[in-house]
Amino acid sequence: MSSPKFTLGIEEEFQTIDPNTRELRSHLSQIVEGGQMTLHEQVKAEMHQAVVEVGTTICNDITEGREQVLMLRRHVMELADKQGLKIGAAGTHPFSRWQEQPITPDARYDKIVEELQEAARSNLVFGMHVHIGIENREMGVYMMNTLRYFLPHLFALSTNSPFWEGRETGYKSFRTKVFERFPRTGIPGFFHSASDYDEFIALLIKTGCIDNGKKIWWDLRLHPFFDTIEYRICDMMLRADETICVAAIMQALVAKIYKLKMQNLNFRIYRSALVKENKWRAARYGIDGRMIDFGKNEEVPTRQLILELLDFIDDVVDDLGSRHEVEYALKIMEMGTGADRQLQVFRETGDLHRVVDFILQETAHGL
Repeated sequence: MSSPKFTLGIEEEFQTIDPNTRELRSHLSQIVEGGQMTLHEQVKAEMHQAVVEVGTTICNDITEGREQVLMLRRHVMELADKQGLKIGAAGTHPFSRWQEQPITPDARYDKIVEELQEAARSNLVFGMHVHIGIENREMGVYMMNTLRYFLPHLFALSTNSPFWEGRETGYKSFRTKVFERFPRTGIPGFFHSASDYDEFIALLIKTGCIDNGKKIWWDLRLHPFFDTIEYRICDMMLRADETICVAAIMQALVAKIYKLKMQNLNFRIYRSALVKENKWRAARYGIDGRMIDFGKNEEVPTRQLILELLDFIDDVVDDLGSRHEVEYALKIMEMGTGADRQLQVFRETGDLHRVVDFILQETAHGL
């Protein structure tokens, strides 16, 4: 039997920025409307009017993923330029305040704001999501259970939100601290089967907790409508190269876990509470901290765990055609994550406006 293709879909959430003030500024849906004339559903509005989301179509491999990510970044920048705006890629804006950013008029967002109140209104954060195609929902639940362990490793590489409302937060990713105010977020629990998972969703719907499975905002989820496993933990990253690198690692992890299962080999399942400990460390320290190696029951440098992750997936990346993209993780560890580089600019200049300029420059890198 040939293995599945592990198709990809990559979604990026961008900031729309006033080039003069460097503040977030509403695009009044003009970017979305302009984009949908040519790209249709690949360009979408989000809850806050200073956010625009773009997403690839289903990509057969990371080469297609790269082509589409680059094309979408270029296109949304062109649309923004026509509105006198710039596009930035980071998990939070360095100094804009959520209180000054309007909500997009939409019945769906109105309902979320009515239910979640300040948690929704203050959720002015930007992430990157990746869907990986799976063969069925049973395999999806198995993947969700197994892949949880690796979420902090991926998250550490993506950290890119050290500032919030004009303050240095002390976190490499403050975005995740903001988003945790929402219900049904964070590391998912363990499910015994697809039917166990579906019963859980059905119970939440029956009891009025949610109206559909998309209201589950975990860091990793089996998509309620598509045969995909969806990674949701990452900050929006500065460069397209970083997005593509992390997406390629995510795809390779699915392929590796699938390969092990086909060989009747299982990766050890760890408690969500233990994985949450590593997630917190990744949010606080990024790649320069220490995480727990639960196999050894000891602290080790996060960079070491990332290198071990690259070794773990090494035997599948050539079949996927993604070795070049995966190995860009070494470049990220050399130059620092987006958070590290933002902080470096701030420490050199003391000016958050210069940090925004750097974000804009890096967002366009390699396009």
